[in-house]
Amino acid sequence: MKRCLFVDDSSVIRKVAKRILGGSDIVVIEAASGLDAIEICSSDMPDVVVVDGGLPDMQAVDLIRRIRAIESPVKPQILISLVEVDVGSIMRAKRAGAQGYLLKPFNRAQLLENFRFLKIAA
Repeated sequence: MKRCLFVDDSSVIRKVAKRILGGSDIVVIEAASGLDAIEICSSDMPDVVVVDGGLPDMQAVDLIRRIRAIESPVKPQILISLVEVDVGSIMRAKRAGAQGYLLKPFNRAQLLENFRFLKIAA
């Protein structure tokens, strides 16, 4: 079973993601801050990490770099979650180690399509 960490300061976004992905073969773990996410990744690295582009405690690219720096046999696929297409933010995230981006608010079809692109969901 794949594990996905959703890092977003909005409990609504995290709950929606958990509801959408929870029915498939994915366990969704939640983090409300970048520091929480680093702690989770340090103890048990998930297969996928979705990082909010507007976290209150750290920049998304810094979080992506810190996750990439953690020694782990699991090398997670990382998406940055944005409220609008911002090419600069997307490119910075990709240079930091992200595979792509996700626009929010998202619906079931959009989220599952992104996970199919990562070859995580069927």
